[in-house]
Amino acid sequence: MAKVSTGFSLAIEYHREEDGRWLADIAALPGVTAYGRSRRQATVAVQALAQRLIADRLEHGEAVPGPMNVSFIAA
Repeated sequence: MAKVSTGFSLAIEYHREEDGRWLADIAALPGVTAYGRSRRQATVAVQALAQRLIADRLEHGEAVPGPMNVSFIAA
């Protein structure tokens, strides 16, 4: 049996609010949006949320099982 590896990148989009907070959003994963006092905090928070969502989908059979590599690209 062949080993299947699935890899994909998720683009993070950033917006700065008038109050100075950063908003990080991953459009490919609806609802995966996080705020942070700094761009770095928003990045870490949105990455963690994306990983939780991906793990939940895997647990419920909503994604192809197997090795998975995920990377994030700041847009």
